[in-house]
Amino acid sequence: MQRRAPLGGAEFAPETTYLNSASSGLLPMRTRTALHAAVDESASYGTMGRDYFGPAAASRAAFARLLDIPAERVALGSSVAVQSAFVAGTLPPGSEVLVPEGDFSSLVNPFAVHPGVRLRTVPLAELAGAVRPETALVAFSAVQSLDGAIADLAAVRAAARAHGARTYLDITQAAGWLPLRADDFDFVVCGAFKWLLCPRGTTFMAFGGNGTGGHGDRDAAGAWPAALHAGWVAGEEPGESSYGPVLRPATTARRFDEPHAHYAYLGAARSLALIEELGVTTVHAHNIALADQYRAGLTARGLTPRPAPGSAIVSTPGLADTERRLTEAGVRISVRGGLLRASFHLYNSTDDVEQLLDLLLG
Repeated sequence: MQRRAPLGGAEFAPETTYLNSASSGLLPMRTRTALHAAVDESASYGTMGRDYFGPAAASRAAFARLLDIPAERVALGSSVAVQSAFVAGTLPPGSEVLVPEGDFSSLVNPFAVHPGVRLRTVPLAELAGAVRPETALVAFSAVQSLDGAIADLAAVRAAARAHGARTYLDITQAAGWLPLRADDFDFVVCGAFKWLLCPRGTTFMAFGGNGTGGHGDRDAAGAWPAALHAGWVAGEEPGESSYGPVLRPATTARRFDEPHAHYAYLGAARSLALIEELGVTTVHAHNIALADQYRAGLTARGLTPRPAPGSAIVSTPGLADTERRLTEAGVRISVRGGLLRASFHLYNSTDDVEQLLDLLLG
């Protein structure tokens, strides 16, 4: 067995054994340093800092590079729930939205409460086969938060295209470790405070490319959807869009920007740079090797994790009552839906896996 040391070098020095990236990632040292400096700066320049738009633009560009799409197709936001509400608002009244059973509430609930939407749920494994001609949108997570199950992205995309449905993909639990093709889907959303190691309040929305994925980012007439929550930052020239209606929305996906939290995006630019430097392929190989080692250790001891082949998230029934004991031993982990959920990321190592197995099973 190849032993794996953490990636990232001096960027991380956690005082815990941190196995909870599916809840929230650790901030790299470069991000912490930048945030401390920004807070100090705010004593003289306010909470928008000296440069409000620069870090946001850098974060947008970095996220776009990770997904291999133009930055002009990326919008900035604050939460997946807000972006889901936006997507719901683009649908005609009476539209059917198909989602997997038990997908994350921030993705699903805005559709469930929208008065113009008919929500239909099916098991994740049946999602592609459940798309039908009356389905307007398929909304789903690439990786399930509860148990790490990875959706069959190609099958869902193909089924949606065959029936004329749009696709809305949540990559919050995937971006940063799972190689992805954003161009294959109409809308792609990401809460970046987990595997991308960004501060909370960092969320990206990417719009698919015309002719490459789904139906593209514009309608048949070449127009963007209505920017339902656009404010002053969404103008082509934000300095001219502070009062009254925004008469000239940005010609790019920036027209869908929310006024962003400065600290969040200042930190995001640094965190995303680290992911770029390491490479998603490298992080993927590291994370999966550790998760597979943990799965094998559980199986050897007679325990059966929920099926999630190829995932960095491992959720196991029958161990929920160990969380308190693990916390007391300095292991940060989570329980979701009665499952003990461990998530392995670039700052974890073979030693972490062995420590967890020893604490769980002796």
